[in-house]
Amino acid sequence: MNWKALAERLLPGKYPSPEDYEAKYPPRDLPEKAEVTRLAPSPTGFIHLGNLFAAIANERIAHRSGGILYLRIEDTDLKRKVEGAVEAVIKALHYFDIEFDEGAEIGGDETYAPWYQRQRAEIYRAFAKRLIEEGRAYPCFCTEEELAALREEQTAKKEIPGYYGKYARCRDLSEAEIYARLDAGKPFVIRLRSLGNPENKIKFRDAVKGEITVTENDQDVVILKSDGIPTYHFAHAIDDHFMRTTLVIRGEEWLASLPIHIELFDALGFARPRYGHNCSLMKQDGETRRKLSKRKDPELSLEFYRKEGYFPRAVKVYMLTLLNSNFEEWYLKNPEAPLTEFPFKVEKMGKSGALFDLDKLNDISKNELAKLSQEEMAAFLKGWAEEFGSEAQKAYFADEEKLLRALALCMGVGGKKRRKDFTTASQAMNFIAYFFERLPRTDEYRVAPGEKRAILTEFLETYCFADDAQIWFGKVKAIAGAHGFAADMKDYKENPQTYKGSVADVAEVLRIATTGKANTPDLWTIMQILGEQEVRARIGEAVNE
Repeated sequence: MNWKALAERLLPGKYPSPEDYEAKYPPRDLPEKAEVTRLAPSPTGFIHLGNLFAAIANERIAHRSGGILYLRIEDTDLKRKVEGAVEAVIKALHYFDIEFDEGAEIGGDETYAPWYQRQRAEIYRAFAKRLIEEGRAYPCFCTEEELAALREEQTAKKEIPGYYGKYARCRDLSEAEIYARLDAGKPFVIRLRSLGNPENKIKFRDAVKGEITVTENDQDVVILKSDGIPTYHFAHAIDDHFMRTTLVIRGEEWLASLPIHIELFDALGFARPRYGHNCSLMKQDGETRRKLSKRKDPELSLEFYRKEGYFPRAVKVYMLTLLNSNFEEWYLKNPEAPLTEFPFKVEKMGKSGALFDLDKLNDISKNELAKLSQEEMAAFLKGWAEEFGSEAQKAYFADEEKLLRALALCMGVGGKKRRKDFTTASQAMNFIAYFFERLPRTDEYRVAPGEKRAILTEFLETYCFADDAQIWFGKVKAIAGAHGFAADMKDYKENPQTYKGSVADVAEVLRIATTGKANTPDLWTIMQILGEQEVRARIGEAVNE
């Protein structure tokens, strides 16, 4: 077989040599031991928690070592491409404080550009041609129907599926057979001619899992599709080499492809980057654990956290507790420290499935939001409202003083203990809504309608906005006593049968009439924030409802 002639027929024209590419993409000028890591999603429009999990690890590894984190877009499959997907990736990760040094739609050191794989097609073809010249790759003319029949045959025989050994039907075509098919215009792909033997085992040092053993690859995988665009396997090997990636942190689902990648790097003559396969994110589902699912679990999508308004630091704190086994202990000792100060280590990453617990994230979120001042909280809520809030919610920020007073009360600012009522921006906005809107009542009055009207009417007759909290409460106690409720809680506890209820029940009537809720922060302060006109209007409406 004249492999050079075949290579020219399959991929005509002159391409730069491997040496040319080595010169074009030189080793990066970085400090010793600096790591170059990457995030390389497909532009599908779906950015998920697993992407964030890997992105945090890659960002910390790169930047703690004085290295580079870049964004590469693996757009070899046009069928899956979604318009605006790359911008969505950058925006979603920026929300969680993941900043790239260079990459698609970001720019940076143009030496290693372009960062879209489809724009790097010439490089892949050059190396595919070289592999053909060396007899390490060959054309395959099998149709989709033939490959489907092959899989059915393998399944029926309970054999490993794939294109290998006796099933690699185009592997040993004669020169005459190949040219006859080319002359007939038959479409083809280019496959790697594997030299692997499944009887052989390879010991491999995984940066996360430690020493593992994998089986040699014997699959003749496709490296160039019929349109001349590479497969992921082939493109990533060439790109990681010429973008000078030193460490690839990726999900453990890629372990099955590791033997293919090892053989590709060896066939191409490239030194392999180190690989680390991080554990999958799991969910407790009844008595069993399973991987988070795009179909079943809305919390897998990063858009879920943005739409709900999770505080970015809270999500990052929780992700770090899953990523590094010693983070939680460090954070307890350093709760106010920048997260960049945590000494992230690859070897501390989990080797088996990490259990993702939304309840634990919610607890962390409450703690993180409770640390904010009302001004910081207002800025966070405003940012969320501008992107995801209703028109009514956006209007909350028109009266900044009122908003800050409402937040100070609901967060317990200035009190002995900070309140932890807020979990997300959406929940917080719903929580403070009664300060800005007259909402439908969510709780029922626990007194008879006539009793309710009498209490509310008398309150309006005696209410004075200028009263301080003590005078105000004295009037509420007087109303309680006049209607058969204990004005003093001690009296009520000692003789509950003597009264209709206590002053707390009277206050609850006022609370529901004012806010629609039976449980709120201090009612006098709420009325002070609302203002006299609004308080009278709301209670007047409640009298007549």
